[in-house]
Amino acid sequence: DYAYVADWDWGLLVVDISNPESPFFLRQVDTPGRAAFVTVSGDLAFVADRENGLQIIDISVPASSEIVGAVDTPDWATGVAISGNHALVADGLAGLQVIDVSDPGNAAIVGAVDTPGWSVGVTISGDYAYLADQESGLQVIDGSDPASPSIQGTVDTPGDAYAGAVAGPRGEGGGGG
Repeated sequence: DYAYVADWDWGLLVVDISNPESPFFLRQVDTPGRAAFVTVSGDLAFVADRENGLQIIDISVPASSEIVGAVDTPDWATGVAISGNHALVADGLAGLQVIDVSDPGNAAIVGAVDTPGWSVGVTISGDYAYLADQESGLQVIDGSDPASPSIQGTVDTPGDAYAGAVAGPRGEGGGGG
């Protein structure tokens, strides 16, 4: 059992939690930017690495985890969620970036949608992404066509939206930020 921690200047930290009363640091994977968020899917960890976009890390052998792919996004990657073969990245002033990660070593941006605010967090449920867009609230984005995501609705929150989660019939998805 392992925990994966986005640790800003230190990159991705791998922590052995097999004994919850005595967790220990196992490995550091230094990322080129500032690790702001991490999510895991299968044998891969996806790190939103601020000014250095998305870092893809092979965690199949946790003690030997290493970067196997990266995509430099247009702005600052601060959140990431996974849907099948796509990583959806909250990317600051560049909105939402959709990245094909089916071949981690050749990952590439395949779609994007600009948002009115500063995108900081994303979660997914079904074909929809829910994007925390700071001063512009919650953006509801249809991602059924990864090459052409589109904003379907907006909720202007009273403060700055930083993160979200989805529950109920649409709440089967994963993600974060």
